[in-house]
Amino acid sequence: MLIGIDIGTTAVKAALFDARGNALRRFAQSYPTRRPAPGQAEQDPRDWSRLVLRALAELTENASVTAIGLCSQVNTHVFTGDDGEALFPAITWQDSRAAEDAAALDARIAPEDKRAWWGAPLPVDASHVLARMAHIARTAPDLWRRTQLVLAPRDYCLLHLTGQAVADPMSNFGILDQRLALIAPLLALVPGAAARLPRIAGFTTLAGHIRPGLPGAGLPVVTGAMDAWAGLYGAGVTAEGEGLYLSGTSEILGVISGERRPAPGVIAFAECEGLTLHAGPTQAGGAAAAWAGRLLGRTPSELAALAAEADLAHVPLFLPHLDGERAPLWDPEAMASFSGMGAATGPAELARAVLEGVAYAARLVFDSLEQSAARGASVIHHAGGGSASDLWCQIRADVLGKPIRRAANRDAGVLGAALLAGAGTGLFSSLAGAARGAVQYDAEFVPDSMAAARHARRYEAYRLAYQQLRPVNRLLR
Repeated sequence: MLIGIDIGTTAVKAALFDARGNALRRFAQSYPTRRPAPGQAEQDPRDWSRLVLRALAELTENASVTAIGLCSQVNTHVFTGDDGEALFPAITWQDSRAAEDAAALDARIAPEDKRAWWGAPLPVDASHVLARMAHIARTAPDLWRRTQLVLAPRDYCLLHLTGQAVADPMSNFGILDQRLALIAPLLALVPGAAARLPRIAGFTTLAGHIRPGLPGAGLPVVTGAMDAWAGLYGAGVTAEGEGLYLSGTSEILGVISGERRPAPGVIAFAECEGLTLHAGPTQAGGAAAAWAGRLLGRTPSELAALAAEADLAHVPLFLPHLDGERAPLWDPEAMASFSGMGAATGPAELARAVLEGVAYAARLVFDSLEQSAARGASVIHHAGGGSASDLWCQIRADVLGKPIRRAANRDAGVLGAALLAGAGTGLFSSLAGAARGAVQYDAEFVPDSMAAARHARRYEAYRLAYQQLRPVNRLLR
């Protein structure tokens, strides 16, 4: 049996699986994100480690476990001291406090260097680890001097479980080149940055064993991966031309293709485990639905049910830029808005607009991904909490114009982390084979031609609205 653990944006989720990918036990418990000032979003790393230990205690009891794998949210960073403890709260991927430092760093990097390093002219944004390091070095030099390591959530939990500081290459794509080597001239832009990074190892490399006195003591733990790559395997994406749609707090979109045609705003990862993933994350998927639910006094499932009652003639257009936008725009100044409301617009129409707006943001990413990958996705594998709604899945299929195959196990990152552990300990001969054998699907959503035509018009309006509202947003900041 295998244990997979996902340290996500809102919760630690974990499960005990057999070798066929059947979940025998599950664990899920949430923790808060604090927003002490505009543009700031923080978490307490002790919440992560506390809940990871609780998950291990529950899942290892009376179970013969082979290995453990971890994955986590990406572009969330914790600065630790000599004792491995956090010096201050973790800065999450939603946090934009380092935007000024990011812009200064980005201005020092030539576009041709970006293409050579990353395969695409990606910007250094406020969530980049170097921007975070530069910000702390500039605004809190004493804390920077005391910083021993800068870690992702999975790295932090791995350190506390095993005593080993190990990171995976894909979580660190912003400081690695296409050969998965550290980019020395980039790191040199922030003095001391290179010395504060953990060592990097492959997804399935044995990172260490759980320390004595902890739940599961002695069990092997593999390095693991960022949430997108763990979710890739947990959603069963294993072949050229397959697409990925992970719907959580944000939306993570991807296409597998060995072709590379650099496109602005999306990531062409270095080849890893035989796959080349072109990917991009939005800023708000489930986060937009949760916000709308709070506004309308509904739970996420109730929001989808409410949206099903909408009169399509009166559904406004929604831009889900509640905290700026990531791929492919990378615009921290973007703001959310409703357009086209009238007297007949009610709660059901607002709910429907939010679901549609999130899908339009995903299509904008897929348009860039298809340029980067030099092909479109033949079928899109869908997982994550946002895939639970049949209505939302159908909206996505209609907006994207692609069939969507929904994974029966919504927690693709948890399953993917377990598969990494199995491959790392020899239980599986390959990750692709493990995913094909373990992932099952419970529904397929095929685009409806009439609905697709409606969404095509609204998608063009979505793109235009973003451009037209940019000067308005600047005035409102």
